[in-house]
Amino acid sequence: MKIKILSAATAIVLALGTGAMAQMSRTAPPTVGGAPMYPSRNIVQNASQAKNLTTLVKAVQAAGLVQTLEGPGPFTVFAPTNEAFAALPPGTVQTLLEPQNKAELVKILTYHVVSGAYTSQVLERDLRATPGGKVSLKTVEGEPLIVSEEGGALMITDQKGGTARVTIPDVFQSNGVVMVIDKVLMP
Repeated sequence: MKIKILSAATAIVLALGTGAMAQMSRTAPPTVGGAPMYPSRNIVQNASQAKNLTTLVKAVQAAGLVQTLEGPGPFTVFAPTNEAFAALPPGTVQTLLEPQNKAELVKILTYHVVSGAYTSQVLERDLRATPGGKVSLKTVEGEPLIVSEEGGALMITDQKGGTARVTIPDVFQSNGVVMVIDKVLMP
């Protein structure tokens, strides 16, 4: 009898523990570059913690856009990873970070920002409702980005025909949402 009670008690504890773990996983913030992305922090605060977004953060600082991206928003930022920046032609990033190229850097970075908070759910809904399955988003830079879907992933196409895949969608921030992408978009 004691064994049955002990077994039942163990089963209840395990079930409760599993339920608690499932609840924790639902409420745990997503990670980007090994760092938790807290929805109570703004875009710059979170991005500066992600090891795979250090080039983006350095570029935002060099462009003088920190204060803007710390502002109330809401913004949707398509955030290229360090690997995306490294895939640019050799010397491109270093050249863009030079003070005399600030205007070009600002143009490229603001091309990755859209006013409003667009989630993957909203974009997928809009894609289904749009003939041709493409949605145009006007960037802060002024030129559009084209959103489509391929193989279950959101794809972002720039004005030059380059395409980036959203690798981590819906990273919620206090002032918007970040979508991590695998390429740098060019206006």
